[in-house]
Amino acid sequence: MPLVSTGSILADARAAGTGAAAFNVIHLETAEALVAAADATGIPLILQISENCVRYHGSLLPITRASLALAESARTNVSVHLDHITDAELVHQGVAAGVGSVMIDASTLPYARNVETTARLTAWCHDRDVFVEAELGEVGGKDGVHAPGVRTDPEEALAFVAATGVDALAVAVGSSHAMRERTAKLDLELIGRLREKLPVPLVLHGSSGVPDEELRAALAAGMTKINISTHLVSVFTQGVRKVLEADPALIDSRKYVAPARDAVQSEAARLLHVLGGGGAGEGEDVR
Repeated sequence: MPLVSTGSILADARAAGTGAAAFNVIHLETAEALVAAADATGIPLILQISENCVRYHGSLLPITRASLALAESARTNVSVHLDHITDAELVHQGVAAGVGSVMIDASTLPYARNVETTARLTAWCHDRDVFVEAELGEVGGKDGVHAPGVRTDPEEALAFVAATGVDALAVAVGSSHAMRERTAKLDLELIGRLREKLPVPLVLHGSSGVPDEELRAALAAGMTKINISTHLVSVFTQGVRKVLEADPALIDSRKYVAPARDAVQSEAARLLHVLGGGGAGEGEDVR
């Protein structure tokens, strides 16, 4: 299949009542594992490149071009998305490189400036047929609006979408970034109210901390795009550690990176079934 748009993946998932899986790229090996998982399952996937990932690689183009090349060679629909971008220049660079969607993150700014910044960049993106996600407030794990007890107000979210013109909205319903245990409990009633109120797909950030059954319930309540990063990073690291602990003298990095890549592929495929395959996961919930 050719590279597709994130908007088309979300539209299909929303219509079917399934999830649109969005997994973060850390380096080439994880991108390879994620696309291989999509091909193995036949379930569409959104590859996400965060601003932190760009900083790690030193610039946007190498990892973005590699991800686009993998998406273009995939047998299953795959899109490439920029995640949590605070720098407008990175939005411009990514769109020029061929990325079809971006998450504009002005959530740390005061509300009026968030709206102004998001609306301006959204208009620029829409002029170039680029799909835009944004966030009202700041996702948990970053001392923002997703802190315990804080939730997105449906009326405020509706006003934000109307004022900015964004195509999808990340909402605060109980998840948090960088959770290492899958113990989060989501506000399913609020998800339902947000789904009824908003004309755009809902996005769940910080989904690494959400167990499978809670993810299924969130999809049933009206969530669409599910972002997962930390959990898969942990799987990769555990894979590397397992090989090196078994053979401390090993020096060929390919011999410990390849098994870690395979582990990520396996877990990503399982999560794709949970999110995009009608909720039917393969195997037990990995914690």
